[in-house]
Amino acid sequence: MKKNTSPIDCSFTDYFKQHYPDANDISAIPPEQLIDLRKNYINELLAQDLGELNEVEKIVSKSINNRKILSKHHFLPTDKNLSFGERLADKVASFGGSWSFIIIFFIILIIWMGFNAWFLHNKGFDPYPFILLNLILSCLAAIQAPIIMMSQNRQEAKDRQRAEHDYKVNLKAEVEIRMLHEKLDHLLLHQNKRLLEIQKVEMEMLEGIEKAVREGK
Repeated sequence: MKKNTSPIDCSFTDYFKQHYPDANDISAIPPEQLIDLRKNYINELLAQDLGELNEVEKIVSKSINNRKILSKHHFLPTDKNLSFGERLADKVASFGGSWSFIIIFFIILIIWMGFNAWFLHNKGFDPYPFILLNLILSCLAAIQAPIIMMSQNRQEAKDRQRAEHDYKVNLKAEVEIRMLHEKLDHLLLHQNKRLLEIQKVEMEMLEGIEKAVREGK
């Protein structure tokens, strides 16, 4: 008998010819050997199918790893990782863009101008036209603007990191879905063939058993 070869792409007839190349027909061998051959064919076919499924899973994993798109744990900078200047810039930008700042700002302006113009009869430390107040406001604007820009630049860096992370995750999901489709295509193309072949062999075995029972009677 010829050495066993993998039945992955062959029918039972081809499998039979591989083992009995000198036999002209399946009926040329004893029924016991034919039953054993059919059992071996089914067992090897199922074992080969399981092996193919494992190989497909390995190919999926290897393909994703080679493309280096597996999403890793991605941590954006937290407050603990920020310097004092960065935390200060965030707080200034947050407060400067709130209604609280606007309300407090106008309250201070009204108190400042009212105290110097009316309460001190325009003879206070900053009489009209409030030169000192204008100087303070100019300095405040000059300092606040770059601080807010620093906070915005850091926020843009965080947004870029988030966008890059989202891109990696989406690309990973896309490749995994494509690999899953390939795996399903593999099952549709090959598994049906296996099942039909196994069903055919089982029917032949049942016919052989039925024939043997009839002859025994």
